[in-house]
Amino acid sequence: MDIIKIIGVGLIALIIIIILKQYKPEFVIYVSIIAGAIILFLVMDKLTGIIGILSNLSNKAGINSEFLGILLKITGIAFLTEFAVSICNDSGETAIANKIDLGGKIIIIAISIPIISSLLELMIKILP
Repeated sequence: MDIIKIIGVGLIALIIIIILKQYKPEFVIYVSIIAGAIILFLVMDKLTGIIGILSNLSNKAGINSEFLGILLKITGIAFLTEFAVSICNDSGETAIANKIDLGGKIIIIAISIPIISSLLELMIKILP
């Protein structure tokens, strides 16, 4: 099972981090980043499958493929932002983490403007 691999990588990284904090605390952030990257690579196969299924469903439902692309971008930005915020928080840099979080939210809103405008246009058509 993939979750066993993910948990294993996380626990091994945790043990290495606990040991490194005593002797070389400056290397802890590198172990955290590497563990995160390995976990991302482990779930990449599942992610491509999910994207394929969503693409097929949107084609069958007649949903604009541009909207699906926007939703996937938003999801990717949210995941990457959360990953970066977690790394910053682990490093004790909460101020930078908060700025990254704010930046991610603003970019998500900016990217979602076509969907919001399309929904508003649909509401205007429905309302008399």
